[in-house]
Amino acid sequence: MKKDKITLALVDDHQIVIDGLMSLLRGHERFRFAFATTDPAQVTELLRQHPVDILLTDVMMPVLPGNELARQVRKKFPAVRILALSMNGEGELVNEMINDADISGYVLKNIGKMELIAALEKIAGGGIYFSDEVISALQRTSDKKKTGDDAHLTAREIEIIRLIEKEYNNKLIAETLFISERTVETHRKNIFRKTNTSSVIGLVKFAYEHKLT
Repeated sequence: MKKDKITLALVDDHQIVIDGLMSLLRGHERFRFAFATTDPAQVTELLRQHPVDILLTDVMMPVLPGNELARQVRKKFPAVRILALSMNGEGELVNEMINDADISGYVLKNIGKMELIAALEKIAGGGIYFSDEVISALQRTSDKKKTGDDAHLTAREIEIIRLIEKEYNNKLIAETLFISERTVETHRKNIFRKTNTSSVIGLVKFAYEHKLT
């Protein structure tokens, strides 16, 4: 998704939030808004008409909550990456968004302009972004907080998890650790099995919860 312009869409049931976010990003050379709406029920139809790179969505919305909307978008438009926006960083709410929709990030609405831009640019580049407060909430709500011992991860597997969190692909991990790509792929399969995760964002969440990063 690396390109000159990053196309955004925004849904929030409060117009003042939409106005504020659009004002924050107005004039930034990398971003353009395809649409913004206060009605989450309109989003999938609008996405058919206006392709976007990233959908910014509120979490707590009446009629159609953010996790349900995100699930619909991921199913119908799998290329669209989703950044959740919320006043609430409570861990269980974050878990719902991650588990239901495989979102690419979660930030609180109190973040500043520079953090929002950093989050959008990282997600547009294929990465994952969580606000520090959200990471802390995930750690607090985890049943296993301190280490990954319960998953029986090896030191090499933990090392690979940390590189995955930094957005390294298999080739780059292999070059960094001086091992073959096939060995990296074997490690990845074992890591997903041991951590009972099936996606990179699930693995990153596991790493945050177990303080592996």
